[in-house]
Amino acid sequence: MKKLFATLLAAASLTAVQAQESPKEEDYFKILKVTAPEGTLLEVGGLTVLPDGSLGVATRRGDIWIVENPTSRKPYFRKFASGLHEVLGLTSRDGALYCAQRGELTKLVDTNKDGKADVFETVYAWPLSGHYHEYSFGPKIAPDGSFFVTGNVAFGDEEWWRGESRVPWRGWTMNITENGTMQPWATGMRSPCGLGIYDGQLFYADNQGDWMGSGGIVHVKKGGFVGHPAGLRWSNQPNSPVKLTPEQFYAKIDERRRRDENGRAIKPENIVNETPTLLYTMKDQFPTADFQTPAVWLPHGILGISNSEILEIPQSSFGPFAGQLLVGDQGMSKISRVFMEKVNGEYQGGAIEFRNGFRSGVLRMAWAKDGSLFVGETNRGWGSAGEANEGLQRLAWNGNVPFEMLAVKAMPDGFEVEFTKPVDRKSAEDIASYRVESFLYKYHSVYGSPTVNKEALPIKGVKVSADGLKARLIVDNLRKYYIHQLTLDGVRGVEGSYSLVHPIAYYTLNNIPDGQKLAMSEVSTKNSALAPAATPAAAPATGKKATPTKKITTGASTPGASTLGGKPKLVEGQAVTMAKAPTYSEIKGLLTRHTCAACHQADKRQVGPAFADVAKRKYTNDQIVELIYNPKPQNWPDYATEMPPMPQVPKADALKIAAWINSLAATKSESATEPKP
Repeated sequence: MKKLFATLLAAASLTAVQAQESPKEEDYFKILKVTAPEGTLLEVGGLTVLPDGSLGVATRRGDIWIVENPTSRKPYFRKFASGLHEVLGLTSRDGALYCAQRGELTKLVDTNKDGKADVFETVYAWPLSGHYHEYSFGPKIAPDGSFFVTGNVAFGDEEWWRGESRVPWRGWTMNITENGTMQPWATGMRSPCGLGIYDGQLFYADNQGDWMGSGGIVHVKKGGFVGHPAGLRWSNQPNSPVKLTPEQFYAKIDERRRRDENGRAIKPENIVNETPTLLYTMKDQFPTADFQTPAVWLPHGILGISNSEILEIPQSSFGPFAGQLLVGDQGMSKISRVFMEKVNGEYQGGAIEFRNGFRSGVLRMAWAKDGSLFVGETNRGWGSAGEANEGLQRLAWNGNVPFEMLAVKAMPDGFEVEFTKPVDRKSAEDIASYRVESFLYKYHSVYGSPTVNKEALPIKGVKVSADGLKARLIVDNLRKYYIHQLTLDGVRGVEGSYSLVHPIAYYTLNNIPDGQKLAMSEVSTKNSALAPAATPAAAPATGKKATPTKKITTGASTPGASTLGGKPKLVEGQAVTMAKAPTYSEIKGLLTRHTCAACHQADKRQVGPAFADVAKRKYTNDQIVELIYNPKPQNWPDYATEMPPMPQVPKADALKIAAWINSLAATKSESATEPKP
């Protein structure tokens, strides 16, 4: 009896192990609070770690704090300076702090050693028009000891949607020396909040907006133009390394300045079913200009909406990911991971989610002496997924290695995926475990862009390395300069048969490398998704040939629905009629996949209105679908960031989302009490 009981217990334990859920990001990287004195508002604009391990914290309210013993349970906060103008960057060198205020790069020194700055020295000042959007970011210290600072564009008065460079060097990167000499470095920036030095080179991260279909990180070369045309206004200055003029630019592309019959400016909107202009095609349009496209795109609403700090992971931190980059995002309160390589002399690479769930918008990051990561946060006036207006937190790795894609590399015939742990060979050699598709964004003066030219790419075979740490995919129809989405939701690890913590990577293929292609005899072509052909149904007794039936269901929503979305289209085999609205748990995946959760929450204003507020408008399901495809920003005048058209959302998905949104109008509906998206 004891032997039987032991056998049953062992079997139950094995079943529990097999059924246990795969670990998540929070099982490896824990978010810790840095306790600040009561009443201290840390709307963090800058972070830097000093040689003694203390943390310098700059705030948007103009204060600079020095935090002693910042990783302890009781850190000590000392105010170092105050009265500065919206500091949005901080660094230290040779006993001094340097920060970017709105209108200058400032050096702060404590000469009498009383713990407070007593010398405020202007290293270099630049013009301001006074527009609220003229933020200045930095500095970052270049390998030669000089400083990089970037400047936001302003917006138009009547054309409030259009970025403008009203005074010199707005929309530019400036290179400034310690003695106050400034050299304009590059232009084409719109909202260049993120700066970072990698491989001895300057990279920057921008936000989605006009001329910016999505965020990404760009290698900023001296004399380069990265896309936004406002800063070209100053390319005629004697010290400008950029020679492309506004006249040359607008001769090749329509900026879409239109006026109505009353002479009022017409805001440009996305044109559906057009042949779009793409950013990379500008390289051919302006062969003498150094037109730079992103090294790595960060797809909008997935890997961020307001990309921020770029920070290299040191060798002593975060285990297998050392040497890669972390990129913060202010709007989505998250951090993504980026890995890069050089192909034909040009940077390219991939991006993948890393850690979500910060209390406010992630703006700045800095490495603590113990290898953990300080994360500085703010959302006042900007909105963020994290509900707090400010925050200072710390991200700590517990030493356990997650099962992740370590990196993706371009191959002459596809991609090679490297893993942090060995894969289960049966799952990894099955083509059905992988999906690859490519897409891009429009390059136009409209705010943002839907994904365009989306295409599923055939996978011909896969070769798994002997140690199980690499899988090489043969992929057809690779497209230069496109984002290639690799989804590995079928791959399992040897350990625990776990799925990947993050199964999707986005690789920007700026160049396809030369080299040896795989022979088909080397790869597995097994595809468990290809089911055997069904046996034909037997003919009826009458002897007549059986006629297969087709299930035709409509995309209509509720009776009496608006015709704004057009006549419902019959879709074979696609049921979308719902007896009741889906719950949040059923809709969550769609909200994430189609980037709705990037800007909206269930019952809280974020970048866009709360879904519950949309429900109060009493739109029909079809009307919401039409507004997904063709938003009407004039309906929501209190929101500065406009929703881009989303024609790529399948109608069946859009109707489910609409039904869930309308369910929130009920005071105590099941959906309304679900966790916030």
